[in-house]
Amino acid sequence: MRDDSELTTYSSEYKYIIPSLQKLDAGFYRCVVRNRMGALLQRKSEVQVAYMGSFMDTDRRKTVSQGRAAILNLLPITSYPRPQVTWFREGHKIIPSNRIAITLENQLVILATTTSDAGAYYVQAVNEKNGENKTSPFIYLSIARDVGTPETMAPTIVVPPGNRSVVAGSSETTLECIASARPVEDLSVTWKRNGVRITSGLHSFGRRLTISNPTSADTGPYVCEAALRGSAFEPARATAFLFIIEPPYFTAEPESRISAEVEETVDIGCQAMGVPLPTLQWYKDAISISRLQNPRYKVLASGGLRIQKLRPEDSGIFQCFASNEGGEIQTHTYLDVTNIAPVFTQRPVDTTVTDGMTAILRCEVSGAPKPAITWKRENHILASGSVRIPRFMLLESGGLQIAPVFIQDAGNYTCYAANTEGSLNASATLTVWNRTSIVHPPEDHVVIKGTTATLHCGATHDPRVSLRYVWKKDNVALTPSSTSRIVVEKDGSLLISQTWSGDIGDYSCEIVSEGGNDSRMARLEVIELPHSPQNLLASPNSSHSHAVVLSWVRPFDGNSPILYYIVELSENNSPWKVHLSNVGPEMTGVTVSGLTPARTYQFRVCAVNEVGRGQYSAETSRLMLPEEPPSAPPKNIVASGRTNQSIMVQWQPPPETEHNGVLRGYILRYRLAGLPGEYQQRNITSPEVNYCLVTDLIIWTQYEIQVAAYNGAGLGVFSRAVTEYTLQGEPGAVGHLSFTEILDTSLKVSWQEPLEKNGIITGYQISWEVYGRNDSRLTHTLNSTTHEYKIQGLSSLTTYTIDVAAVTAVGAGLVTSSTISSGVPPDLPGAPSNLVISNISPRSATLQFRPGYDGKTSISRWIVEGQVGAIGDEEEWVTLYEEENEPDAQTLEIPNLTPYTHYRFRMKQVNIVGPSPYSQSSRVIQTLQAPPDVAPTSVTVRTASETSLRLRWVPLPDSQYNGNPESVGYRIKYWRSDLQSSAVAQVVSDRLEREFTIEELEEWMEYELQMQAFNAVGAGPWSEVVRGRTRESVPSAAPENVSAEAVSSTQILLTWASVPEQDQNGLILGYKILFRAKDLDPEPRSHIVRGNHTQSALLAGLRKFVLYELQVLAFTRIGNGVPSTPLILERTKDDAPGPPVRLVFPEVRLTSVRIVWQPPEEPNGIILGYQIAYRLASSSPHTFTTVEVGATVRQFTATDLAPESAYIFRLSAKTRQGWGEPLEATVITTEKRERPAPPRELLVPQAEVTARSLRLQWVPGSDGASPIRYFTVQVRELPRGEWQTYSSSISHEATACVVDRLRPFTSYKLRLKATNDIGDSDFSSETEAVTTLQDVPGEPPGSVSATPHTTSSVLIQWQPPRDESLNGLLQGYRIYYRELEYEAGSGTEAKMLKSPIALRAELTAQSSFKTVNSSSTSTMCELTHLKKYRRYEVIMTAYNIIGESPASAPVEVFVGEAAPAMAPQNVQVTPLTASQLEVTWDPPPPESQNGNIQGYKIYYWEADSQNETEKMKVLFLPEPVVRLKNLTSHTKYLVSISAFNAAGDGPRSDPQQGRTHQAAPGAPSFLAFSEITSTTLNVSWGEPAAANGILQGYRVVYEPLAPVQGVSKVVTVEVRGNWQRWLKVRDLTKGVTYFFRVQARTITYGPELQANITAGPAEGSPGSPRDVLVTKSASELTLQWTEGHSGDTPTTGYVIEARPSDEGLWDMFVKDIPRSATSYTLSLDKLRQGVTYEFRVVAVNEAGYGEPSNPSTAVSAQVEAPFYEEWWFLLVMALSSLIVILLVVFALVLHGQNKKYKNCSTGKGISTMEESVTLDNGGFAALELSSRHLNVKSTFSKKNGTRSPPRPSPGGLHYSDEDICNKYNGAVLTESVSLKEKSADASESEATDSDYEDALPKHSFVNHYMSDPTYYNSWKRRAQGRAPAPHRYEAVAGSEAGAQLHPVITTQSAGGVYTPAGPGARTPLTGFSSFV
Repeated sequence: MRDDSELTTYSSEYKYIIPSLQKLDAGFYRCVVRNRMGALLQRKSEVQVAYMGSFMDTDRRKTVSQGRAAILNLLPITSYPRPQVTWFREGHKIIPSNRIAITLENQLVILATTTSDAGAYYVQAVNEKNGENKTSPFIYLSIARDVGTPETMAPTIVVPPGNRSVVAGSSETTLECIASARPVEDLSVTWKRNGVRITSGLHSFGRRLTISNPTSADTGPYVCEAALRGSAFEPARATAFLFIIEPPYFTAEPESRISAEVEETVDIGCQAMGVPLPTLQWYKDAISISRLQNPRYKVLASGGLRIQKLRPEDSGIFQCFASNEGGEIQTHTYLDVTNIAPVFTQRPVDTTVTDGMTAILRCEVSGAPKPAITWKRENHILASGSVRIPRFMLLESGGLQIAPVFIQDAGNYTCYAANTEGSLNASATLTVWNRTSIVHPPEDHVVIKGTTATLHCGATHDPRVSLRYVWKKDNVALTPSSTSRIVVEKDGSLLISQTWSGDIGDYSCEIVSEGGNDSRMARLEVIELPHSPQNLLASPNSSHSHAVVLSWVRPFDGNSPILYYIVELSENNSPWKVHLSNVGPEMTGVTVSGLTPARTYQFRVCAVNEVGRGQYSAETSRLMLPEEPPSAPPKNIVASGRTNQSIMVQWQPPPETEHNGVLRGYILRYRLAGLPGEYQQRNITSPEVNYCLVTDLIIWTQYEIQVAAYNGAGLGVFSRAVTEYTLQGEPGAVGHLSFTEILDTSLKVSWQEPLEKNGIITGYQISWEVYGRNDSRLTHTLNSTTHEYKIQGLSSLTTYTIDVAAVTAVGAGLVTSSTISSGVPPDLPGAPSNLVISNISPRSATLQFRPGYDGKTSISRWIVEGQVGAIGDEEEWVTLYEEENEPDAQTLEIPNLTPYTHYRFRMKQVNIVGPSPYSQSSRVIQTLQAPPDVAPTSVTVRTASETSLRLRWVPLPDSQYNGNPESVGYRIKYWRSDLQSSAVAQVVSDRLEREFTIEELEEWMEYELQMQAFNAVGAGPWSEVVRGRTRESVPSAAPENVSAEAVSSTQILLTWASVPEQDQNGLILGYKILFRAKDLDPEPRSHIVRGNHTQSALLAGLRKFVLYELQVLAFTRIGNGVPSTPLILERTKDDAPGPPVRLVFPEVRLTSVRIVWQPPEEPNGIILGYQIAYRLASSSPHTFTTVEVGATVRQFTATDLAPESAYIFRLSAKTRQGWGEPLEATVITTEKRERPAPPRELLVPQAEVTARSLRLQWVPGSDGASPIRYFTVQVRELPRGEWQTYSSSISHEATACVVDRLRPFTSYKLRLKATNDIGDSDFSSETEAVTTLQDVPGEPPGSVSATPHTTSSVLIQWQPPRDESLNGLLQGYRIYYRELEYEAGSGTEAKMLKSPIALRAELTAQSSFKTVNSSSTSTMCELTHLKKYRRYEVIMTAYNIIGESPASAPVEVFVGEAAPAMAPQNVQVTPLTASQLEVTWDPPPPESQNGNIQGYKIYYWEADSQNETEKMKVLFLPEPVVRLKNLTSHTKYLVSISAFNAAGDGPRSDPQQGRTHQAAPGAPSFLAFSEITSTTLNVSWGEPAAANGILQGYRVVYEPLAPVQGVSKVVTVEVRGNWQRWLKVRDLTKGVTYFFRVQARTITYGPELQANITAGPAEGSPGSPRDVLVTKSASELTLQWTEGHSGDTPTTGYVIEARPSDEGLWDMFVKDIPRSATSYTLSLDKLRQGVTYEFRVVAVNEAGYGEPSNPSTAVSAQVEAPFYEEWWFLLVMALSSLIVILLVVFALVLHGQNKKYKNCSTGKGISTMEESVTLDNGGFAALELSSRHLNVKSTFSKKNGTRSPPRPSPGGLHYSDEDICNKYNGAVLTESVSLKEKSADASESEATDSDYEDALPKHSFVNHYMSDPTYYNSWKRRAQGRAPAPHRYEAVAGSEAGAQLHPVITTQSAGGVYTPAGPGARTPLTGFSSFV
């Protein structure tokens, strides 16, 4: 029952099937179980039916004010389940946000609307169960502009939360609350319960609250609160209640059984609880108490049921149901009412049934308690309440059911009824008939054509019934006649005589009788002898000269499979004999082997099937077999050594029977025994010569030798190898000749065994003689174990020539010779020199040289090394060539060079002592170009497509180009394997290319390919031949010899021959026959013949006497081939015609009618005439009036008819086969006719709707007193289609019509009109819209591609089918893939592919499939876990809920090759030199390599400039190390590496960095001078453009261009650090031009930047100021002056120079004094106490600094002398200092004397001093005098700190720089003293520009002129132990200066280097004073 309504009656079925689920089938279903005791309702089950209607077109316009919230409701739509809804606006999906929400009820809420929100909205609803989707009409939203809309609006709740009820135990429930405010960004929504804010379960911007697993504790109100942050508005609130429903449960239940007597009252208790309180409902025997309306039944207030005055019918099962919203429960009891004896209400009756049927004997009884029924037969209980026997069942009514009934079940049956009040019984007889059945059914029968076929049909039946036999062929009843060849015998057998192919079919025998019906089926096949094979061809076998390949076209098999073929041959016109007696039936060709060469043969073939042997084919033309190579080797091979380099070989010819032609000679081959080297060959061109002397062999070496004979066909079999030694020869030179223990009269000679023994060494022969005197030669012979010998009796100091040679049985070998002087041990040789390169060729060059010193012995070996490719001081040298035993060589030929490669050579010579130093390097040369030596390696070929092959290879490495890389390329040569001569070449010009696709090949054809590399000079060798086959394709030609023959009116027999082999393009899987009734069928139909062994087909079910166009095509697994041409035209045989059509009665009178018709649509032959028969409708059916007319007549008038009467007209056509089926129509002889009324009640039952058709039903309207002749149906496709006429020839008798050719999943409307003799009716009303069902997609996915992804996975990509071909909702795709068994790689495999075995293997290969459950947007999927190195075929289908689309064209992919999946690991970059980095790495993990790694690509670039500097180096050798060369010095590089294999490049590794080493820097970028006075200037320079490292400092060297006063002073200043790029120079001479040079230093010095500058004053500068006056007060000093000559331009200012007495050099003291000033005052605090100063003034204009004024008077800076400057303190300190100085001087004198002998071999002692220079800050913004340190070195001698400068001698002393022992760039470095300006930890920032401009230091001058006596003492007297005052200097040791010391080196010369006479000497120089 469904929803408490009964659906079925009671049955024995335990299930209920809904055959075609409809929308109305949804509901709650219950099963009612019933027996004699009562009925019981089972628990209900819900059936849900997914459906989806259309959107209802309601109000679709909405207007809201700007800023308000807009709520767009979902248009009503009927759907189950509720659809999933997506909102759209103008095609764009709407995504919820803080301003947009989609509610649980699928409303669209837009908060704070703006004018931009106006527009058309719609939804797309999808039913997730059945996949249907619908799009709603547009909903138009308008936004009304409101000028007064405030920017801020109080929050309001636009969608309040609704109350929720949820059953306890549910997973979750959701409350929703949507609020609006302005600005919406500040709106916040919170939830509260019991005043407490809820924080969990919130989502969708706080609008939704989800309560998980709700319980009764969650019951209560929930408050939604919307507030506007930052505003004073009151929050908006809304409340929703959550109710928890508790399912019902019983608190009181009745007992399971209650017994009571008649007239008693019974109470049945039942109570239940739940939330809400459940309702109780009572049922009796599954019927509600309320429906029974029994006044004795009363439901109590407690829920129980009271039954008053019990009656027998009250017995039964009572059920109590308790239900609420949470569920339903039930309990039941059985009520037993007693006290009434049983009574029959229906007694058993006699029954007759057929064996095997079901028999029912009825027996119905009443009583109380309900009587128990028992059935017995002959006292045997068959069925009762407790007994059940198979086949016998007690029915609920009391009857007995026997199923099935057997014959032995016939007899009497008794029904017994009893209860506690009594019993009774009754009997009935059961009669059983034997069932009619076929016991001898017809069997499948095969008969030979022309014989009689008998099909038996023996039946058994009950004698009391009669039989009728009905035979059918192909479901068409046979009507045999007495003259027919088809006869049905009395026993039912069917006899068919003179059988032929038209009798082939399925025959069924049906027996009809009262005892039952039966039928059986069998198939009849008519077979005949096979036809003879056609097109028999014999051709020589290209691989076997004594075999012939036969091929033929498969003949018609006579409808019986061919068992085998017989091949006969005739040899040299001899009688025919069977050569092959059992050639497989699948074969269409065979290789006939075992033939004799040079004989003629003919062949013929016949086929054999079950019938017998068919006719022989036509004989082949005569074929002469060619010669064959000899099949046996020569005999009796004998070899013997003749000399030490030759062997004589002799043999005898092969047996004559094995010559296989005329012998033409022999091939002898030989190689070293036991080694795998290549054979050398000798050709003996005369068959009479049976010997050969093999010469030019290796001495004393074993060879293996083989001989083979050859004839015109080729080389025969080689003999078994024989081995033989060459004879011994003279040995080679001994090795490692050396001399030891060299004395005046003796020496020891040692040597080693010769490398080339050339036999057995028997001893050694040693000889010696005085050099150049042969008459003094002595010889001594030693045994073979002696390798040293002591020669005695020599003359002292005499040069001897010593020879050593090894001795074999043949004699002494090559002599190793050397010269040596007795008593004089040899030395190491000197290096060769004067290397000259000449005669440069691609692989060699001549090296000429001058030998070096021989080391007093002869040179034994010359070694030549070279730098190859990369030339440079940092590149490695490799040994290229060694020449031995050429002691007097001066020219060497260097072999084995690499073409087109740069070389630089050096060499050394070796004597017995050892090697010499290397020579100077030669010039760089480049060898000439040469063709490549090798072919590309790892050449592989893969199928790319049906017409292309992809060739892959490993390119040549750079070292094998042998020429200009730009000219290197590859040439590919390919040809068909069966056409060797037609090779085609392709050129690949990219030398790094690794693959090439060869296009425009033939399909399914094997090709052979070779490659070679070439350059500008020529081409290299060809690679090994590789083979590849193009992919299988569709056949490019049609089957041949197509013929057709009509065998009946509905059958045509087609035969054909196979497609030519060269056009098959694959394995022929079968054939398709395309046939079309000419001018009748719009499109041809097809008939498929599977397999390529059947080449005939019988087309059945054709239209009769119709001309058919027929074509045959072959197909492979790829698709269909070309149909045969021309079209074959064949007409089926004629038959009786079909009925005429379009029968109408255009003229009807009271006594006559005119009838008009059209010829039959199926004439089935030539129409010979028509027959018109008519009669009164009320007369006898056999009283027709018949008239025959001619074939061209189309109308007839019948007269003399009765008025106002109905007549039946019957019209039939005639062919030569007889009269056809008649067409019948009724007409009324009346003149009151009119057009018919339109049909009505059009209906399309949903059950009759399919994907492409539907069934239209209607009720005909009034015929207008003229019978309807036909109906016209029109169809319109929704929504916008036009009405189209589907058919105008619907039968007038029809009330339904099937409309097909519709599109799936499309809505239609239909209408109908009727036509009678008067005309057409109006069209009927349209039907309701009806939608066709979904169908499988009409086309497969497109553009399917399969790409290797890893070595075991493939990436599949595709394009979805077109929308119009989906025919429904696309659910996904299925990918079918299977492994292909064969990879075409050789001729043998290609042959196998053509065999039927291979074909079957291909077809039966296991395939797998993968389902992609996705929408149509998915276009990619990965197939994993595939087998490596296998070909896979992949096809795809699309599917929906109906099924799958056709399959896509198969694509092939080769699995196993994929680019590496991971990058190389552990990449490390190590610097080697300033221009080289070494990169090492580990290969990618093995599991990610996806094949053999062929090489690596190294990408490297300078950091921060990848795009500009990135380079790539390809390393084909898979060694994980490479050197990157020609890099920029001290530059950070990033390196990334990828591995590649045959399939492509892998990913790049993460960049790793490395920095090249430092190198010498470039020259400074500029050199500038400023503040040039007559004695000072500032020099500055720029940082080098190419630092090439970390700049450590600079060197500044300056000197006058010409000597000043005869002295040329060279000053070298070293500036440490890169931050100081300036220098203040203070020791210039007025008007002198100086030469400045500046160098930068990293790890060494770079090139110089040079410039000249002339000291001031500049031309045009002011004259000197006059009258300089200094006045001193207690704390200040004032300078006054008078302006001098202004120069060429006005004076712009003044500077003051000062000269302190402790330094002696002028330097700027005050700068930037205004031009108007003539005085300047300074504080004495800025001067050093105790120092006397002189001042002078310099005027400045635009030309520069002018002439300084005369110095002022000396002024002391003494203010007030402290105690330590009192005379008594100074006296004490002077005496103490004198003692210390004397001690120091004494120590230094001793030290200097020692160093004079220790350091200078000439005895000249020169010492050096380092001084510190303080720089002025004049004009340099960055000068920091307190922390800049410069050291000065001078060539003037200083002794122990005294300031005594050297003095010139009376005459000039001349000496050269070579006298100085330790030089550093022209300066002496023998002794150093350094100055430190401040403590080592002083910061550079402690002095700034303002330090010098605002507060001048007290001491800022350092004398760097060496003759000033105060210079040294000024800093020397500062004590180290006290804290230094600012700007004071401390003396420290030079080695302790640390990073802060900057040495300055000063060099002076006066025509040469001056050397003092001795320690302490003071010799004055001209122009200098002497100081004490």
